[in-house]
Amino acid sequence: MKHFLRMLIQICVYFYCKCLWRCMKFVVRKLTGRCELQRICYNNKPGAGRTMKIESSLRDSKSKLLQTSVSVHPDAIEKTVDDIMELKKINPDINPQLGISLQACLLQIVGYRNLIAEVEKLRREPYDSDNPQHEEMLLKLWKSLKPDTPLEARISKQWCEIGFQGDDPKTDFRGMGLLGLYNLEYFAEWDVVTAQQVLSDSLHPKYRYSFAIVGINITDLAYNLLISGALKTHFYNVAPEAPTLSHFQQTFCYLMHEFHKFWIEEDPMDIMEFNRVREKFRKRILKQLQNPDMALCPHFAASEGLINM
Repeated sequence: MKHFLRMLIQICVYFYCKCLWRCMKFVVRKLTGRCELQRICYNNKPGAGRTMKIESSLRDSKSKLLQTSVSVHPDAIEKTVDDIMELKKINPDINPQLGISLQACLLQIVGYRNLIAEVEKLRREPYDSDNPQHEEMLLKLWKSLKPDTPLEARISKQWCEIGFQGDDPKTDFRGMGLLGLYNLEYFAEWDVVTAQQVLSDSLHPKYRYSFAIVGINITDLAYNLLISGALKTHFYNVAPEAPTLSHFQQTFCYLMHEFHKFWIEEDPMDIMEFNRVREKFRKRILKQLQNPDMALCPHFAASEGLINM
């Protein structure tokens, strides 16, 4: 009986809050002459704070058009914005900035959703040693990290020198599929100096860890931050439009470098402490991402492009 009463009270509170919230929105609109989308766009600067509020407003709307606007095809965003303006009876000639702001927010929202799909596709694709493109990427990784050391054979103990577990790296990609290789190769080529330095430090007896294996593990961390929505804060602040795979890979590079510094700061006894250090690092990143103004790697930020949106 107590359980039933508790549930009944919760249901009543839920519907009361829902009705009260809608009434408040109605009153505020009448007083200000602006709908919720207008108030969000005009009262918040471009970036994660604004985009996340727009996303929440659209998802929670009772209008089917607004609910589905967060999942339209990128090519349909401009028309969707026009439809929203018409639905809300907003004159685009009087409110030209609103349409621009809504379009920018929708590009980020839809882009994040599409990025998840693209990353998931790479994660699900297994490494295939019979695929020339896969093999070419793997060999390119070696050349980027060890430019002065020729690889003696495709199956070789040399792979352990860059942190793989055995003589054939393909077995290490099972958890993250091609995504792990894509990230490692991007890091080694895009930020070659940092990648080589991190690799060199990882071989030091005091801080020793397996560079490639840790890279695949940090790929898993980046992947989970992405699909959980935690990276929205970062991407909505650094990508003026749709976040791309390059944004994700740049974020991986940042996480890889930061984890390396964190590992050294923690000064673990040995590699057996990896899970503890990784979890502590994950919590630190999550805490940073709770700040709506946070950009994990500000040198990737396109703040100038966000100013007028």
